[in-house]
Amino acid sequence: MTDPIHAHLDEIRAELATLALGAGRPADAVQLVAVSKTKPVEAVWAALAAGQRRFGENRVQEAMGKFPDLRGEFPDLSLHLIGPLQTNKLKEALDTFDVIETVDRPKLAEALGQAFAKGPVRTRTLLVQVNTGEEPQKAGVPPREADDFIRDCIERLKLPIAGLMCIPPVDDEPSLHFALLRSIAQRHGLGTLSMGMSADWRLAVPLGATHVRIGSAIFGERPPLTSV
Repeated sequence: MTDPIHAHLDEIRAELATLALGAGRPADAVQLVAVSKTKPVEAVWAALAAGQRRFGENRVQEAMGKFPDLRGEFPDLSLHLIGPLQTNKLKEALDTFDVIETVDRPKLAEALGQAFAKGPVRTRTLLVQVNTGEEPQKAGVPPREADDFIRDCIERLKLPIAGLMCIPPVDDEPSLHFALLRSIAQRHGLGTLSMGMSADWRLAVPLGATHVRIGSAIFGERPPLTSV
């Protein structure tokens, strides 16, 4: 009997390939980032056993506790930070994550520039998070400030910015936000677009997503928070 996580991964991979081909893109154009935040090591191991290698975590401390042993067994594992990064966790993040998708403000960019200048770190790829809906409760650079911020990150700070990431507002049409993110990326010649989650990733693929971040559709819904 196939493990449910394995079955979900197979279904999503097949649909990703079909959607990419339908959009005139190669079947393997879109990478799946399995969002494993709050999930136990056993669930991550099941995904690894099913061939999944890219994972997304929201918190530095959780990833530090979960992935070192898994990396020993699966050295080709790639870990993405998809949650906000505080500067006091910067060193740990750079030693833990291969990709940081949430470069979202000048203070963090400056700190990253200093850290990269000091010497080698595990992180090789950075994405700028754009707050396409300009929601005050969400992290990310507002679209009107994105061009200047991206240029500063690349030209002055020499950061390895590969692309952009966004999280559309829950009640908006996500395609509008994906198209906006794509247009900003194109202005800067950036090829990586991390956009699309469990509820809307099918809309992101035709609009150029190179990475989709999917959690509940792979691992199941997160349990509700309970008060003690």
